Amino acid sequence: MDDRIAHGVWKRLSPTPVSLRYRMPDGILVWVYWLIGLSLVTYLSVYIVRRYREYAFAALTGFFIIYLGASQILATRIIVFDLGLVTFFAPASVFVYPFTAQVIDMINEVYGERMTYVAILIAFATQILLMIFLAIGNTLAPAPFFGYEEAWQNIFALSLRITAASWMAFLIAANLDAYIFARLKRRFLRREEAFSGNALVNPYVWLRSSASDAINLTLDSLIFVTLAFSGVAPLLPLIIGQIVAKNIIGFLDNPWFVWYKSMLRKEEAGLEVA
Repeated sequence: MDDRIAHGVWKRLSPTPVSLRYRMPDGILVWVYWLIGLSLVTYLSVYIVRRYREYAFAALTGFFIIYLGASQILATRIIVFDLGLVTFFAPASVFVYPFTAQVIDMINEVYGERMTYVAILIAFATQILLMIFLAIGNTLAPAPFFGYEEAWQNIFALSLRITAASWMAFLIAANLDAYIFARLKRRFLRREEAFSGNALVNPYVWLRSSASDAINLTLDSLIFVTLAFSGVAPLLPLIIGQIVAKNIIGFLDNPWFVWYKSMLRKEEAGLEVA
């Protein structure tokens, strides 16, 4: 038999490597990672609140800081956000940043409005430190054999205007989120407690989380894009893209807060007086 024919027959009969046959599409893989991340943080948060309540505020604030810091880094990469009927561009942080609004709600639910403001302030301070450390790293002379200096500077070079816009948007939107969530909780507390079903289907739990988060994410996008890109780029497409992307992910995040609420005992989710 001709060697080429034999080789062709062997290739057809040889099994495809498992890694090729079962490789998950990148789009699906992103959502799998997203689901795992949200589920892990939510479950750990409930576990720590129920078992180690004295450490839970620090743990929840730590999760808040991790998501916020990851958002700052991922914001440097622009991705295609494909909804099927419409496609637009947005920072990769849109998959991560909306969950910061959920963590604000999780802290608010257990520790109240006042401690939520403390968590926001702590998180903001860590972002200032992050920018300081990056600035230090950017000013140090690179090693002569380091071949990625240009790429590093392109990604992590600090823009004072964009950084200031990001900080301003975060402070205003996050604090407003905490304020609205607490007010809605007070406003509908009796109706929520009178609801006979599980928290998973309690409309008042869904209301305060989804409403406060939508305002947070929308206002954050409006302030950030306006301050960062006014006079530099067309504002409307950027604002619409960020608002739509963040609110879609934010809406999909909501079941994790409701799940978190449903797993807490009543005394663990008491109403704190600000």
